[in-house]
Amino acid sequence: MSGNIDYINYSCYFTVFREGEQFTSYNALSMVISGEMELNDGVNKKIFRSGEIYFVRKNQLLKFLKKPGEEAEFKSLSIRFDDEMLKQMSEEEHFVVPEKLKTPAFIEVSVAKHLKYFMESLLQYQDLLENKSPELALLKQKEALILLFEHDQSLKNILYDVSNPYKVDLEVFMLKNYHFNVKLDRFAYLTGRSLATFKRDFEKIFGTAPRKWLLEKRLQEARYLLERGSKASDIYLDLGFEDLSHFSFAFKKQYGLPPSRVSF
Repeated sequence: MSGNIDYINYSCYFTVFREGEQFTSYNALSMVISGEMELNDGVNKKIFRSGEIYFVRKNQLLKFLKKPGEEAEFKSLSIRFDDEMLKQMSEEEHFVVPEKLKTPAFIEVSVAKHLKYFMESLLQYQDLLENKSPELALLKQKEALILLFEHDQSLKNILYDVSNPYKVDLEVFMLKNYHFNVKLDRFAYLTGRSLATFKRDFEKIFGTAPRKWLLEKRLQEARYLLERGSKASDIYLDLGFEDLSHFSFAFKKQYGLPPSRVSF
């Protein structure tokens, strides 16, 4: 369950929860209150625990896993920063964004004690924020940004960049990110293409349609892992399948036997 006003969100989960679509569409600052948050961008993987704070970049592929603790549910607090506000602030500062920076999809900022004090103070405003006080929410967003930049001025280069993704090497991108569970239009956007151009470029490179290639690529990886002793229940989510039954059906259709029958 969660309570929120557009840009400040308090969330609570009593069971393990994974995000359905693994795409971050906005910049956000988050703190784990209880339980654990596991983040994985395909290269970097980290578990954040109670009191730890991290910044998540927009337009990134990122897997989330929220785990309750032994004696407490998972709770977190997040502040989302919308592009319009960021654009306005950068213009007021006459800030010019340099070349796009290649940084991880998430950055830990737990060492900034003033950020922790600030996030903890927001818990005292929960009722007011959940009752939709837009003036207070905007004030707290700006305060969070000021504290973030006080911690690391280079974060302006990331947050103030509100431009769309630029065109990238499609083959390299897809071979790296095929296991993320996102829609084709997300893949297209992240590679700097329209959906139609993405499909056209994709077929030129891979010789088949994106959906067919994604399914076959994920199933090939699944068979490789199963033949080395992995269990279907442990791998289907990491390979981009939404549920175990869908994975088992697709695997049997492709290889003629269910995942449980694969020997190693």
